[in-house]
Amino acid sequence: MSAARTASLERQTSESKVRISLDLDGSGRSQISTGVGFFDHMLTALARHSLIDLDVESSGDWHIDAHHTVEDTAIVLGQALHTALGDKHGIQRFGNALVPLDEALAQAVVDVSGRPYCVHAGEPAGQEYVLIGGSLGVSGAPASIPYAGSLTRHVMETLAFHGQICLHLTVISGRDPHHIVECQFKALARALRDAVAIDPRVVGVPSTKGAL
Repeated sequence: MSAARTASLERQTSESKVRISLDLDGSGRSQISTGVGFFDHMLTALARHSLIDLDVESSGDWHIDAHHTVEDTAIVLGQALHTALGDKHGIQRFGNALVPLDEALAQAVVDVSGRPYCVHAGEPAGQEYVLIGGSLGVSGAPASIPYAGSLTRHVMETLAFHGQICLHLTVISGRDPHHIVECQFKALARALRDAVAIDPRVVGVPSTKGAL
């Protein structure tokens, strides 16, 4: 590899402030702080199983809910992924992973195509209404903000759009809301791991069009 496949980006609005640094050729090291404990857990899993080194520092209007912080973090993560991929020379481009977590099972298929698209299917009815995590700190103030089940699809769609990737993510089975979300992030991680990996046999960009 002639150039480091890294990115460091920031985004600040009236709703949130996000800083992300990543290295596609890392070892899965991560340092995550979003104020949404369960989302931290998911991003840690994403880094660990994709082998992407990932630093995330996000803050937002937590007095409302987690939505803006999670959404804006996904925006910057997608942008950082796209930036780090650069000209995409030598990448495998495609990734496919089927990942279980106890009773839950999810499949992620990724094409680093430069054409954003997301198909997200299979979550059981009611998953979007579940609140996962969240805790109270001193004097009853929130120490960690709950993660709404509806955010998973939103994260995947946002990441695909801003990362300019095609993502098909399907939940095949699952009962526990935590497991249903986590196996999706792990499946995405494993698919990304393959898709962004350098294949020494690939000359130039892996496309008959000559560009991605």
